[in-house]
Amino acid sequence: MTLLIDALDKNAFSKVDIVLFALPGVGDVGKNAIELLNEANNAATVARYIHPGLTPLARLDGDGLLAPPHLAVNRIETEQGKTILTITGRGQPSESYLQHDFSTELLKHAADNKIGEIIVLAGLMSAPEVKEAFAVATSSHHRVNLEQRGVDVRRDQPSGGAIGMSALVASLAPLFGLDSVCAMATTVGASGDVHASLRLLEFVSKGWALDVMLPEDATSALLSKLNDLAPSANTDHVRELMEEPDAFYI
Repeated sequence: MTLLIDALDKNAFSKVDIVLFALPGVGDVGKNAIELLNEANNAATVARYIHPGLTPLARLDGDGLLAPPHLAVNRIETEQGKTILTITGRGQPSESYLQHDFSTELLKHAADNKIGEIIVLAGLMSAPEVKEAFAVATSSHHRVNLEQRGVDVRRDQPSGGAIGMSALVASLAPLFGLDSVCAMATTVGASGDVHASLRLLEFVSKGWALDVMLPEDATSALLSKLNDLAPSANTDHVRELMEEPDAFYI
């Protein structure tokens, strides 16, 4: 397979401190978190990842141009000089080997551009009264570093495992010399759980000292926009993709 990188800015991947990655999943917690972060920080779209595994549906973009299926790369420059890339999109390949190919090609590109750390944002289905955010490490040395910084790193969650491209990006990153972590917020699993997304953003911003603007609240207008961006839920399709009965898509 071939991953195409459509760089809309020649400096799109230069001097990047950290990457935030998320795709639609449980409650769309991670994807909505990135959309909220992009909105609050006036993030600029600097590149697109185009992979043949994505559903071949071209859509009109914000400029009225027909855009190929892709994951969007946005760049945020903080006041303290930190550069953050966010990567998200409407979906992912449906076949496991295509998810693996897309993930490894993306990680190779990140490593080639000397990107040091990737944080995958996701939701974890839980009881309504449980409102937590925590991290799951993918290597021992990075877990030690996170714990020394005071980040809540869990060793027993997600107990059923996780599947999908987000899970692959997080777990495969150390093989490419990248530090990675999966940051998760609990959710009841309802589509568009923006409150969990806000909780996740607060956790990541504090734990990694991102120095970004956080949305103060989830206004009805923004909720409406996020719902328009989110794909329609298809529970049966997700269940067909699951290889383990207690695993979940992130």
